This record gives sequence, C-alpha cells and structure tokens, in this order.
Amino acid sequence: MGFLDALDHLLNFLLPAVAVAALTAGLAKLLWRQALAGVAWQRLAGHAAAGGALALLAGLALQGRDGRMSTWLALVVANAVGLWWAGFGPGRR
Repeated sequence: MGFLDALDHLLNFLLPAVAVAALTAGLAKLLWRQALAGVAWQRLAGHAAAGGALALLAGLALQGRDGRMSTWLALVVANAVGLWWAGFGPGRR
C-alpha cells in the first residue's frame, strides 16, 4: 500500500467522527442558541470530533475491525460527551 492509499484509508476512517461532530455541533448551536452563544462552533465540533475519533480508534483496537455497532454507539456517546464538555461542562471557557 502506498502513501496515498494509506492516507485515503485514514481519512475515510476518521470521516464519520468529523461528519457527526460537525452535524451535532451545528444542531447544538441551533437548539441551545442562548446557552451556547459564547462558545464557538469550531470548539464544539473539535471536541466532539476528538472524542469520536478516540472511540473509533478504541473500537478498532479492541475488536480488531472497524464498523461494528458497538463502535458506532461509542462514537455517538463520545460525541455527546465532547459536546457537553465544550459547551456546558468544565471545558467551557
């Protein structure tokens, strides 16, 4: 496998975490407009994407393959925790 193939695999592996994070951060900013007025969308999406990426990596490491339902559940939970941390929890500045 060449460098471009490996990069393609890595980006496709992380794409679900980034896409879900962008979507949920936008929806959170829309639903909790006043409560999240002081928090940038990029900050919310970044924390959610980081949590989702860690969940995907943990699922791959523990189960030996990508795409299991438990990994997707962990992605959703980690995304929600990242949004909470950046928007309402101790990570809010």
